[in-house]
Amino acid sequence: MAIMAAAAKALVVVVMAATVVGTALGATHTVGAPNGSWDLQTNYAQWVSNIKFSVGDQLEFKYSPSMHDVVEVSKADYDACSSSTPIATFNSGDDTIPLPAAGTRYFICGVGNHCNNGMKITVKVEAAATGSNPAPPPMAPPRAGSPPAAAATPPTAASTPPTATGGGRPAPPSSSATKSAGVESLVGLGVAAIAAGLVMFY
Repeated sequence: MAIMAAAAKALVVVVMAATVVGTALGATHTVGAPNGSWDLQTNYAQWVSNIKFSVGDQLEFKYSPSMHDVVEVSKADYDACSSSTPIATFNSGDDTIPLPAAGTRYFICGVGNHCNNGMKITVKVEAAATGSNPAPPPMAPPRAGSPPAAAATPPTAASTPPTATGGGRPAPPSSSATKSAGVESLVGLGVAAIAAGLVMFY
């Protein structure tokens, strides 16, 4: 009985950790799902309109490799349904394509007239949302006879305002610093959740 209880507790902790890690890695979007796949029947304009693609997500194309392929192309080749100068070609039937940067990407089926018959998709990848730390409320002036307030904590690198560049405008924070702060927050949250789960069960 004690072994089963310990196993159940361990399973809960593993599930909590997996959830946090999955959130940090981004979402997987199976093209055409849940009602279709990479085929001639799916309305891809409608499918894309219901999804927000973010940096860190990935696309998953599922199809019969004897009937279709996936070709990443330029905007001009997308509009012309031409696969003659591909950026990349995939033909495994189960292709996972990462979306590591913001921007618009274009995919078509390069077999026959499939692209002209609707097997084409435009994916607009947005920068990952970053959490903003609200400014602390202003401190009230000390009242007569009250002890002085504790010294303020020095700002961290993540909260230090950017310095001005030559044009007088503030320099934006580096994307690596923003991503690092976001991942550190998620990892910290995951560790806290796991610790809370352990404390709750023991």
